[in-house]
Amino acid sequence: MNIPMLDLKAQYASIKDEIDGKVLEVLSAQNFILGAEVKALEEEIAAYSGVRFAIGVSSGSDALIISLMALGIGSGDAVVTTPFTFFATAGAIARLGAKTVFCDIDPVTYNIDPRSLEEVLLKLKKGRRIARVKAILPVHLYGQVADMDPIMKLAAKYNLRVVEDAAQAIGSEYPGRKGVRRAGAIGTLGTLSFYPSKNLGGYGDGGMVLTDNARLADKLKMLRVHGGIGKYYYKILGGNFRLDALQAAILRVKYRHLDEWQQKRRERAAYYDQKFAALGMKDARFVQTPVAVYRDSGARNFHTYHQYVIRVKDRDKLQAHLKTNGVGTSVFYPLSLHQQQCFADLGYRRGDFPVSEKAAKEVLALPIHPELTAEQQDYIVDSIKGFLG
Repeated sequence: MNIPMLDLKAQYASIKDEIDGKVLEVLSAQNFILGAEVKALEEEIAAYSGVRFAIGVSSGSDALIISLMALGIGSGDAVVTTPFTFFATAGAIARLGAKTVFCDIDPVTYNIDPRSLEEVLLKLKKGRRIARVKAILPVHLYGQVADMDPIMKLAAKYNLRVVEDAAQAIGSEYPGRKGVRRAGAIGTLGTLSFYPSKNLGGYGDGGMVLTDNARLADKLKMLRVHGGIGKYYYKILGGNFRLDALQAAILRVKYRHLDEWQQKRRERAAYYDQKFAALGMKDARFVQTPVAVYRDSGARNFHTYHQYVIRVKDRDKLQAHLKTNGVGTSVFYPLSLHQQQCFADLGYRRGDFPVSEKAAKEVLALPIHPELTAEQQDYIVDSIKGFLG
């Protein structure tokens, strides 16, 4: 059996007529930059996420960069984030000349650990370097929101802004002190990615910034068009961060199916959980915050399963075994960012963030897309069972 990690062709086949019709509509109109489609998508995603404003941009990576730019973060500043994430999270900080400060992750959720965050902030305060820190950048990894209440409490204590990297977590919910809120709607700013593999993915790059702050929303709209306030008039230094109308139109079609797709991901995750539990497989454990905590709070999309992740000691051997058996898998992520060569100048060493380093050696993502069948999942679990014994 051949099971791909992600089957975008199957997804396209299910909505082909809708997509093709919308693409032809945009081609006929010949309006490709920003415009009505982008505006409509912004309004839809803002309402879906529970914020006042959504600003469409060119990618999830650019959403991070433009968010930090809007907050005035640059040379001499510092931003605290997790080392267990995609490169773009820390890369956005570095590209603006600011310093990346890492703290370790929670061993259960893989999201930023509020206790580690507090330790880092206290250490910076004692060293009289806390003034350099301007923001906290938590990542909602694999489709689950980080524990935001203590993060927001620390941000208030130290007068810091919070930029949520919600690239993998559109629609995910967090039950906090202010009720159930969605990813990207809790901090000062939130960022989304529409990369093709995401739960809501375009047919190319795309992203969005979420906020309730009208002043920041206006600034973001200027920044995405080179800082312009009119044709050939520029108020601030920005960049070309625009979302294409064609991508927005495609995303609007796919958005109509998002809730259904999210539910199917949850169903497939529950089926994996059931199969692994029935086999008593202690060496393969899906990692998530305890379900009961979220169910009791009224959060439905407490996890939207952008990835379904197991962790095993012989990860690389298991991945090779599954490949031999026709099962596609992926590792998110094989090397903690503090160990990446491009961040060597930060001065971190192996052992500085042990939870992140251990996770990088053990995590393995299994296929979890909505088109996945029970038969395919049975085959995947049986293949893992055969490897582990």
